[in-house]
Amino acid sequence: MNALNKEILRLAIPSILAGLTVPLVGMVDIAVAGHLHGSGGAAAFIGGISVGSMLFDLLYWNFSFLRAGTGGLTAQAYGKRDPKECARLLTRGVGLSLAIALLVLAIQWSFVQLAFLVVDASEEVRALALQYFFIRIWAAPATLSLMALRGWFIGMQDSVSSMLTDLVVNGTNIVLSILLALGVGNWPGLGFKGVALGTLIGQYAGLLFAGLTILVKYRSLFAGFTGEDLRTAFQGREIRRFFSLNTDLFFRSLGLTAIYIGFTTLTAHYGDMTLAVGAILMKLLMIFSFFTDGFAYAGQALVGKFIGMESREMTRKSVRYVFIWSMAIAVGFIFIYQFGGMQMLRIMTSDGAVVNACRPYLPWLILMPPLGCAAFAWDGIYEGATSSRPVRNAMLGAMVGFYLTWWVLKAIFLPAGDAQPDPVVLGGAALHLLMAAYFIHLLVRTVWLTVFYRRSILEEPFQ
Repeated sequence: MNALNKEILRLAIPSILAGLTVPLVGMVDIAVAGHLHGSGGAAAFIGGISVGSMLFDLLYWNFSFLRAGTGGLTAQAYGKRDPKECARLLTRGVGLSLAIALLVLAIQWSFVQLAFLVVDASEEVRALALQYFFIRIWAAPATLSLMALRGWFIGMQDSVSSMLTDLVVNGTNIVLSILLALGVGNWPGLGFKGVALGTLIGQYAGLLFAGLTILVKYRSLFAGFTGEDLRTAFQGREIRRFFSLNTDLFFRSLGLTAIYIGFTTLTAHYGDMTLAVGAILMKLLMIFSFFTDGFAYAGQALVGKFIGMESREMTRKSVRYVFIWSMAIAVGFIFIYQFGGMQMLRIMTSDGAVVNACRPYLPWLILMPPLGCAAFAWDGIYEGATSSRPVRNAMLGAMVGFYLTWWVLKAIFLPAGDAQPDPVVLGGAALHLLMAAYFIHLLVRTVWLTVFYRRSILEEPFQ
């Protein structure tokens, strides 16, 4: 194995190990909800988690540029061997994160009221989702700061610190969500509230760990970092570049959010069972992304570093090798979904009705990995090159593709007017159409970024 492949694995494996805990958190949350007892049954609790999580996706995915933008710029500063700029980028990223968090806390009530104007859910699911939201929202300062911190660690070619931070966040989340929701010993637990509270505490545990890591491991970067350096971190040409890049990535995040929120909102329209099935499918579908994201992060770190070093050839090789690894992940997950899909469903919920409702959609999971792995790998590569405009345009095009596909297929295959089929059958048909629309969005992203690769990665950054 050559040196570049070893470097890719050094960066990717810690991110993959950390990424494994991310879908595990979602699966544990849904599994805990699926084992709670109440008047609405498992489907209502799973729906409450799904809609509550969707509200945070609607908020936080819009700010994923904090990780992507900070990571790409830091990787280039690292390649240029400019430690003071690396320190300034950390300051900018965390400072912007905290400012956004204050805004999020200020608008929380208005946001959730507006969100439920378009989110169609039963009264029971809505009540559970609101309960979840108004507890977890107080993690906003930690959640948003961690986005910038993770990006900064990746840019510094330090995926181990990013991994350890994620393990603290997600490990704390999993353990506390189970204990606080289901109880321990003679204590019966808090029920549904415990899931949200476990997530809240986990975020602050991770922020504390990341702060201590920087204090110990990167103290030398901030030696001699004065108040004047702090002031100039938010002035001049570099701050304009920082905001220009992040503005493009913000609109990219809006497009991604519109797709995922649309998926959840549209499934909720067809009843609690369809919502629960859609939530489980999306959690299972995203598992492979956390594997390929490890290689996407490696691509971001290496492409940014080699562009900073002005090495076009190493940039090209990094892209090629990252794609080889990503496609290997895709092939592996085709087999996992084919032969382990039912076992994964049974882990997600003990409700036999929910498991049986999910069964017809397993073939969609088998189709998704090749396009999904390619799309996620391209995102990391473009972010490392800080080539944000094609990423923005690809995602906006994918959003149009998703909704256009849904509307066209709905007009063709779903009954309209006086036709009133069984709601379970109708929801099942609608979910097939939504999975097709999701497939099209991945296709648009992959084709678009492939077309613009040479110009955006190998030419413009070196001019």
